[in-house]
Amino acid sequence: MGIVEEAEKFALEEIEKYGWPIREQFEIANSKGLQLARELNADSTIVQVGTRLMDIKLGQALEEGRIKEHVRMSVEAAKEFLKGFDIDERTKTKILNCVEAHHETVAFICKEAEIVANADCYRFLTPKGFLDALISYGKMGLDLKDALNRIEEKVEEKINIVSLDICRKELDKNYLQIKDFLKKARN
Repeated sequence: MGIVEEAEKFALEEIEKYGWPIREQFEIANSKGLQLARELNADSTIVQVGTRLMDIKLGQALEEGRIKEHVRMSVEAAKEFLKGFDIDERTKTKILNCVEAHHETVAFICKEAEIVANADCYRFLTPKGFLDALISYGKMGLDLKDALNRIEEKVEEKINIVSLDICRKELDKNYLQIKDFLKKARN
């Protein structure tokens, strides 16, 4: 198996163990990341590994009540994962930047990291991703009001991360529709 397949296997094992991120949203980010890599002539291997590892420890962080640490935890797990592959330091650095920068709290050092961050936004800013998240929050035991509040926070977070024009054109419209839906759902 190659690095992409191993990263996917690792991520799916974590999803199975902790239940988060949900598989549907995991697949949304992976699919969009690959599409964007191709359209923007980026290294698709780096993007694919980045989308698979960006939230590798999200489920564990949620379970342990350390959600704010999930990026740091994911970076550490990604570093350990990458030790098992014979790849150059430049590629490792780019993959780690994909993980570390996907919330845009650190600068992108490569276009692949920007692609991964933008692909992550599709998990909440598309109808399917939005509905998958809403269902997941319900399964977590949140009532409708709390689920709507939680998802609105994620929607606001993600729209502020969108930086690629190609994504902005698509997601701005979705954002307005989701905001309208949330307003109507609360009335």
